[in-house]
Amino acid sequence: MAAAELKIEGEGDRLTLRAVGRWTGEGAARLDRRLHAIDAKTYRRVRFELGAVEALDTVGAWLLNRTGEELRHRGLEVELANVPTTLAPLIARVSATGAPPMPTRRHPSRILHFLARIGGGTIGALRFGYDLLGFFGLVTVRILRVLAQPWRLRLNATVRHLEETGLDALPIVGLISMLVGLVLAYQGVDQLRPFGAEIYMVNLVGVATLREMGILLTAIVVAGRSGSAFTAEIGTMKVNEEVDALSTLGLDPVEILVLPRLIGLLITLPLLAFFADIMSLVGGAIGGLLLIDLTLPQFLDQLSIAVTPIMFWVGIVKAPVFAFVISMVGCFEGLRVTGSAESVGRQTTKAVVESIFLVIVLDALFSILFSVLGI
Repeated sequence: MAAAELKIEGEGDRLTLRAVGRWTGEGAARLDRRLHAIDAKTYRRVRFELGAVEALDTVGAWLLNRTGEELRHRGLEVELANVPTTLAPLIARVSATGAPPMPTRRHPSRILHFLARIGGGTIGALRFGYDLLGFFGLVTVRILRVLAQPWRLRLNATVRHLEETGLDALPIVGLISMLVGLVLAYQGVDQLRPFGAEIYMVNLVGVATLREMGILLTAIVVAGRSGSAFTAEIGTMKVNEEVDALSTLGLDPVEILVLPRLIGLLITLPLLAFFADIMSLVGGAIGGLLLIDLTLPQFLDQLSIAVTPIMFWVGIVKAPVFAFVISMVGCFEGLRVTGSAESVGRQTTKAVVESIFLVIVLDALFSILFSVLGI
């Protein structure tokens, strides 16, 4: 379809305005300028030819009606000619109401749209941080109340979550950790072989595993496995209105749903991190045996020289902090689920992404702190 056009022709005392193309809101600004620029001082009559109009909406009809009224106020005779039968009712309706059209929505430029997305994301992140901080305070209060009144802790639920987050996670955590240890061994040998220092592959595997990789990989796996499960379970309860039922019965959803999961993960994540350290070192030992015929006693001797107990505790001390963050974010997003299955999936995805992001940020802060302290 042709774009909106206005052809102006003058003959004798009559000015002919031929409307062509699509007279819609898309070209309203340009048409408005053309209509305002009409010079009809030397004419007595104005004729609108509408036979070539391909499309017309309320904006275009209003432009025709407004222009006609302005010309009549100047003392000119105005007529509409060759009006298509499909457009006549709309023109008559707009002329009868005389109301201005709804303003057209202008699409912002790409730069403004990009800046708006950045601003919206920043505000959303700040709002999330504020809400999460409030939830942290609420959970802290509930923990203190349970410490003062231990009988309030739901022991059966806590034991169940110990099994789900700890025992059931051993296979995947162990497999991933062993493979990562094997990869570190291969990469270490490849990089150290030109210097004849393949034996120091043990140092690389030991230090990297105990200080960083063991706990970090475990936390990421747990965030994707247990953190998402927390969100999905609590979110499904929200959809089924079970959380509202608990509140109606006078029970505290945080105490019943959040604390057993939080305490369970606080206990199991340090144990999983220890297990991951062992399996990663096993992977490194297998790599040493396959690559440089390094026997297990030789591997252990070099490992005892390379690492110290403080390196082990540097990794383990992060585990309770990571466990607290993963469980709190998972439960927090679960309680934010609205009444739809789509919301459960959306909040579960957000919980995993946010947990992993916060774990990595906290790990970076721990690294900076230990570096400053010389640990």
